[in-house]
Amino acid sequence: MDTINVMKRVIGQTQTIVDRVSPDELAKPTPCAEWTVRDVINHITGGATMFAECISDGSIADERMAKLFGGDNLGDDYKGAFKQATDKVIATFAEPGMMDKMVRLPFGEMPAGIALNIAVFDVTTHAADLAWATGQAIDDTDLLETALAVGREIIGPDMRKPGMFDPEQEVDASAGVADRLLAFAGRTV
Repeated sequence: MDTINVMKRVIGQTQTIVDRVSPDELAKPTPCAEWTVRDVINHITGGATMFAECISDGSIADERMAKLFGGDNLGDDYKGAFKQATDKVIATFAEPGMMDKMVRLPFGEMPAGIALNIAVFDVTTHAADLAWATGQAIDDTDLLETALAVGREIIGPDMRKPGMFDPEQEVDASAGVADRLLAFAGRTV
């Protein structure tokens, strides 16, 4: 799998969804428990910034991490803030040698390429959260299937805990891939 190109597709789909979110939808609830649409956009914007800084610097200070995941990353321009953060992370991952660089993330030390796989799963799942909450759809079902397959590879029992991923939820066998992805991530859909 060409993970950088997959991530570009993930970001493209997510940017389309974010761009279609109207200001009056920002307070809507999402399948991601206790998070509104704005909270999810804030989280993935902070996550993109965190990944870019970790890949570039090898790690990120705890204080910076707390700010990215506990503060406001959006300001008054949630669409622009997300675009700026994702442009930076793609440019950082695309630099020569970055995919093999060792990075320290909140959940361990690993090659940047493995971290990018985690981001593919995480951002696609949150894109599905946003789409569900705002009545949109992710048209790229191959991308959703890829994210679900990546999730099944990387999300083990040790990650099924509060603040990470709730237990996988049951979903009807006829459910679409977006709902199956959300259920795998612990969402009730």
